[in-house]
Amino acid sequence: MNTQLLSYYEAIEQASADMLAAARNGNWDEVVKLEGACVLLISQLKHVAQQQQLAPDESKLKSRIMQRILVNDAEIRHLAEPWLED
Repeated sequence: MNTQLLSYYEAIEQASADMLAAARNGNWDEVVKLEGACVLLISQLKHVAQQQQLAPDESKLKSRIMQRILVNDAEIRHLAEPWLED
């Protein structure tokens, strides 16, 4: 199992969950700070992903993690820009 590569996905997921919690509390400074952490993690992930690959079962886990990140992102966007729904 490629735990190093998966750990980046999990760290990004945790950061997105923390961003969502901060957004729900209206703490937009914290959201911006965590967004910066995500940018750094994604950069590191891209570098590691060039050197390592995930096994098929790990790719499934990655897909589930990515789906949760996208759900968090959608809710953060909704909280940040509620007028978009109109």
